Amino acid sequence: MFKQILNRLPEKPYKSNDHRDGGNPNSSSHTSTSSKTNNDVPITRSSTTKPTSTVQNHTNNKLSQSQKLKPNGNATVSNTYEALPSLKDVPSSEKQNLFIRKLTLCSVVFDFTDPTKNLKEKEVKRQTLVELVDYVSSANGKCQETVMQEIVKMVSVNIFRRLTPQPRDNKVLETFDGEEEELSMDPAWPHLHLVYEFILRFVASPETDPKIAKRYIDQAFVLKWLDLFDSEDPREREYLKFVLHRMYGKFMVHRPFIRKAINNIFFRFVFETEKHNGIAELLEILGSIINGFALPLKEEHKLFLVRALIPLHKPKCIPMYHQQISYCITQFVEKDCKLADTVIRGLLKYWPITNCSKEVLFLSELEEVLEATQPPEFQRCMVPLFRQIARCLRSSHFQGIIPMEQRSHRQLNKTNRKVILPIIFPALERNTKTHWNQAVQSLTLNVRKIFSDVDPQLFEDCSRKFKEGESKNEEIKSKREATWKRLEDMAAQRSGGGHDPIVMSQKVITNHVSSSG
Repeated sequence: MFKQILNRLPEKPYKSNDHRDGGNPNSSSHTSTSSKTNNDVPITRSSTTKPTSTVQNHTNNKLSQSQKLKPNGNATVSNTYEALPSLKDVPSSEKQNLFIRKLTLCSVVFDFTDPTKNLKEKEVKRQTLVELVDYVSSANGKCQETVMQEIVKMVSVNIFRRLTPQPRDNKVLETFDGEEEELSMDPAWPHLHLVYEFILRFVASPETDPKIAKRYIDQAFVLKWLDLFDSEDPREREYLKFVLHRMYGKFMVHRPFIRKAINNIFFRFVFETEKHNGIAELLEILGSIINGFALPLKEEHKLFLVRALIPLHKPKCIPMYHQQISYCITQFVEKDCKLADTVIRGLLKYWPITNCSKEVLFLSELEEVLEATQPPEFQRCMVPLFRQIARCLRSSHFQGIIPMEQRSHRQLNKTNRKVILPIIFPALERNTKTHWNQAVQSLTLNVRKIFSDVDPQLFEDCSRKFKEGESKNEEIKSKREATWKRLEDMAAQRSGGGHDPIVMSQKVITNHVSSSG
């Protein structure tokens, strides 16, 4: 009954879409209401239009199709993803709209884990990205806010992703060599590197107004950018470094936030995980930032040195970034010589005990710091410093001994040598007699000669005290051996007579030897 009533109702006339294609909106249309494509786009009859309108309509259709794509390279991509007209082929008045459409086209992310999937579409996107890079590099006018918003959106869709680093323990990190180990390369790099090149040129462009761009390259964007530094792909970390450095120079309002965010990354790395792939790149950026610090240094910069940079000497994987941390530390000392005492005592705090290769790195860094240290600051820390150097000189690891012996006499003015020489003289004398490496013995003799020529009287005094100490140690050693011999005889007599064995503590033996002396 209801179906018969509905069938008698007159049909509502269908409106024409010809006016959207450049035709007369008042002209009659014979478009079928049921004629549609697979993507639900109405099919209209051809009409007479202007060439520029044809280009615009063509790009509009492709834009509407590309917006329906999912960012995972699904099956519908092959039917809808096509290249847009070149920016060179449209009038200047339409370039901005076409530029935005191309940005939207490049916001589709493809799956690169399957190299045989969406080959045509991937090539279309690559060529479009190349065109965008060239366009943003040669732009002559100021970038509009709507364009900036689309740029940041496209970049964010492509590069902000979840990183899945390979498991690597501290032992592997400590001995990791980027030239020998097989690095993890992102398969999507053919697109990623063009996106990075695009954002790099956009940020560096003089046509980019930082007052407007900072609304979209905000603190949340910076935090996501810093998270990517943990990428295992060194090519990506290089681009991240270059772009972040440009951001730091472009957006002055973000500078304190960037420094604080990097500080937090260092805290997490040192005191929690000791695993991060981008510490060296972050330190390279900081080295340039520290070099530009104004004098006198702010208190927050000094705290950054003490709380973040110096503790970076604690992790075992310091060989991965030692060159960069050494440069940052030296920059601070060159900026403010009064920080030398703080830096040297910080190095001594984290000085390695059993890691010889790490100790060699510390000695190398210490050398650079000492070259920038002024005499007053050196005198404040020379006693604990040369006590540690003396322990290094007694080491059997010759690679650390040679550079320290070569440079230990540089600070020998009249005041310093009276303190330094008595500290290191025993180590020098023992090296000449007992060290296994012939090069170390020869170098020690040369250093002894330098000390002797600088102050013969002091050298003789140190030699005499050393000989007295050695003879006293020999006497104590002989008494100790005699005491042990007597104890062994007494134990043998007691056990032979049926008594229980004698057990004496080391404290009793030591007291007995002391009372005998």
